[in-house]
Amino acid sequence: MVVSLLAGVLLGLSLAAPPGPMNAVIANESVNGGWRSGVAAGLGAMTADACFFVLALLGVVTFVREFPVVRGVMVGIGGLLMLYFAYGAYLDAQTALSERSAPGAGFRKAFALAITNPYQVVWWLTAGVALLDPGSVEVAGYTLATGNGTLTVVGFFAGIFLWITGFPSVLVTTGRRVDSLAKAVGYGSAVLLAGFGVLFCYQSVDALLKTL
Repeated sequence: MVVSLLAGVLLGLSLAAPPGPMNAVIANESVNGGWRSGVAAGLGAMTADACFFVLALLGVVTFVREFPVVRGVMVGIGGLLMLYFAYGAYLDAQTALSERSAPGAGFRKAFALAITNPYQVVWWLTAGVALLDPGSVEVAGYTLATGNGTLTVVGFFAGIFLWITGFPSVLVTTGRRVDSLAKAVGYGSAVLLAGFGVLFCYQSVDALLKTL
């Protein structure tokens, strides 16, 4: 039982913790909107992962891999969204902290990014398929025998929840001590999102041209 939960938690953290566009959105929402906004953004990403889990069970995720045009269009949409939200993060960095956005905005923003994020689709096609195997799970190159697929799934979403609540807490607490953190995170998030946006748009064009 403990091994199943722990394996799921580690798998969830392997998806949620690495630096990337989702954590850039969570960071920006946290320092500009407070803990609730940061957690709301995290819940948006987590909701997208729940959708991916259901789609993986139904075999739909594999459909994206088999059809390059579908994946190319999805990558392009994700890239354009990231460029749009990069501009929003830049504007947030220039806005006073008193002008906070509603938590619901962060949820919708993170969900839209996550559901079109090709990196998350790739994760579900690789490490994520372990959730569909009730006997084992692979974390950091190691295969752990779990024996209970249900507990592994519970642990997986628990791991994501730990990150999306703990990460904003650290940012908000630090931000109260360092006044310049909000601007630094805002500009950093804008640069990161813009970088991923340009990369995804390039990958989208390249993938679609190869199908012609």
